Amino acid sequence: MANLEERGHLLTEQINPNSQNLDQLTSLELVDLFNREDAQTLAAIASARHQLAQAIDLIAEALRHGGRLFYIGAGTSGRLGVLDAAECPPTFCSPPELVQGIIAGGAAALLRSSEELEDKAEDGAAAIAQRHITQLDVVVGITAGGTTPYVLGAIQAAQQRGAATVYIACVPADQVAIETDIDIRLLVGPEVVAGSTRLKAGTVTKMALNILSTGVMVKLGKVYGNRMVDVAVTNKKLHDRALRMLQDLTNLSREEAAYLLEQSGRSVKLALLMHWTGLGKEESDRLLTKYQGNLRSAALSYQK
Repeated sequence: MANLEERGHLLTEQINPNSQNLDQLTSLELVDLFNREDAQTLAAIASARHQLAQAIDLIAEALRHGGRLFYIGAGTSGRLGVLDAAECPPTFCSPPELVQGIIAGGAAALLRSSEELEDKAEDGAAAIAQRHITQLDVVVGITAGGTTPYVLGAIQAAQQRGAATVYIACVPADQVAIETDIDIRLLVGPEVVAGSTRLKAGTVTKMALNILSTGVMVKLGKVYGNRMVDVAVTNKKLHDRALRMLQDLTNLSREEAAYLLEQSGRSVKLALLMHWTGLGKEESDRLLTKYQGNLRSAALSYQK
């Protein structure tokens, strides 16, 4: 484990030779430099593709069996985890408890920096205990520099409770080693502003979390083709999107689609199954439940 008092050797703390004259660049040169540097995020995701795929399968399997997904981090890493978790219910109509973000310092740290709280491993362990994490759950520890005590304490506590663990860091394993079920390294190199991991490290972490949560929800049947059929119809924009989905997938008129949507209780997934099978709302709901919410499987089963 890296010496927490001497982190200068870590990849995320090193000086980027491409930006040593940063304060002398024009605004256009600044934009071009960031653009060139950010290209490394795509390469980092590609290099971690197998680990990301393994994490999707691990998390999806856990959630199918009643488990939950927890992101835990401090500072930027914690905020990104909370953001990804918060976006799952409106995007996929998932229950809020299914994917949860934990940040050192709690909700207050989302608006005001509480970076000093990342040094307390016992607080990370306490957060795991507070949420009664069990062997059914998966905990994803996010730490750009790899050494955040709050995250490491949480991972250790989660492992002691039998939970599966995933580790996301932007430093190579030979700089910071850890025992975890899946080890994801997103190596984007030194930051344009030395040590400012809200930049490339933050961008690549957001990309990775997008892939993880979306991949898991696809595996859980929250998507049909590439449509968000489990979308929560809670405003005019989403109502319009729901109607357009129904029209595109059924060839119904907008008026017919609107009627079908209301008959289904404003559930696009249920409306589609009702249309394709001719079943009523309750029967369609039972069929969908039988296939764990997977619309394609439910529809195919009825056709056989």
